Amino acid sequence: MPKVRRSRKPPPDGWELIEPTIEELDAKMREHEAESHEGKRIVEAVWPIFKVHHQKSRYIYDLYYKRKAISRELYDYCIKEKIADASLIAKWKKDGYERLCCLRCIQVKDTNFGTNCICRVPREKLEEMKIVECVHCGCRGCSG
Repeated sequence: MPKVRRSRKPPPDGWELIEPTIEELDAKMREHEAESHEGKRIVEAVWPIFKVHHQKSRYIYDLYYKRKAISRELYDYCIKEKIADASLIAKWKKDGYERLCCLRCIQVKDTNFGTNCICRVPREKLEEMKIVECVHCGCRGCSG
């Protein structure tokens, strides 16, 4: 399997610590992309890809902001090489968006009534015993 193309600039120190996890998530992403989507709705076919994308960005976010295990140079490298989603990480740093699943869930232009996605509604405000799944990414509730 070919390696993911990176820039010609060598990765900063510490890359060898996160590389196995990044490669594992990349392999999982390729597996989901090649997976058959017969019998699924069109939107359901991309849900696993959204979840892996979220995992990869969350991994980099946790390493840099929560555990402080990687350097600023390595974090910037991951953002520049699009290993992690800079926009999603920027939202995670804001109050109320710590558990945000994807950016499409907060874009009001994608909904019929100009509101957020159903997964952003707190569970206590939903009907009892009602299973909620986001149409965009399959999230079952990411409100803070």
